[in-house]
Amino acid sequence: MHTPVLLKEVVEMLKAAPSKKIIDATYGEGGHTRALLEKGARVLAIDRDKKQVEGQKSLVDGPQLILRQGNFKDIVTIAQTEQFSPVDGILFDLGLSNEQLRSGGKGLSYKNLDETLDMRLDEECEMDAQTILRQYGEKDLIHMFMHNAEETLAVELSKRIALQRVGVNPLTVGWLVEVVNSVAKNNPRPTLTRVFQALRVEVNNEFENLELALKSCISLLAPEGKIAVISFHSLEDRIVKRFIRSNGYTQEGKKPVFGNSELRFERSAVLRVFHI
Repeated sequence: MHTPVLLKEVVEMLKAAPSKKIIDATYGEGGHTRALLEKGARVLAIDRDKKQVEGQKSLVDGPQLILRQGNFKDIVTIAQTEQFSPVDGILFDLGLSNEQLRSGGKGLSYKNLDETLDMRLDEECEMDAQTILRQYGEKDLIHMFMHNAEETLAVELSKRIALQRVGVNPLTVGWLVEVVNSVAKNNPRPTLTRVFQALRVEVNNEFENLELALKSCISLLAPEGKIAVISFHSLEDRIVKRFIRSNGYTQEGKKPVFGNSELRFERSAVLRVFHI
């Protein structure tokens, strides 16, 4: 089972208790939801990945839990449909689950070399990753790598992709890894991480969806309700921090809560909790 990131901190800062209603907008493998349920809270859990939702056969609808497939940009519509508002807390955990990375079959991890580059988390996505890599011109590829991951080798990578993609079908994880390795020869791992991040963000419109979700979910909060966001790279965290500041909301604590640097899956995590 996936170990939830910053679990203790999330449960405590959202003050989960029998009287509370909380939305887990990124259900994943259910770690945070289970902990919230154990504290007696009622939970509306949402996940974009249909496979993640369908795999939770042990968790069924009941008085304490409603589990629905959907994109968190539609959080207000989903909550209204389920008559689940106002709420005392909303959680966004922006990381992928171990299951998605390990055996999701969508090319989300650079370690699964035989998988085709898909990366779509639901059927709403207009293009999969290999279509983007085939159809984007060099300028569009450069913009994607810089805007979505601040990749310093964006120019060299884009040129190499444009050359190497010709005649290759399908475009696999292994193919992209070879391309990255040929450009970032001395230390390819950080570049691989950023390249796969940039593609996933592009395929799933992650930045746009996060901004839409943050703006809309405010209307679901009870008077003392809180929003918790766990991000895993500076660009996500920047969106959250900018949203809090530009709207004059109050962040819990002067600084965010950082993940345990000794835990590989948590070392890059940043938790911000805020209220109106």
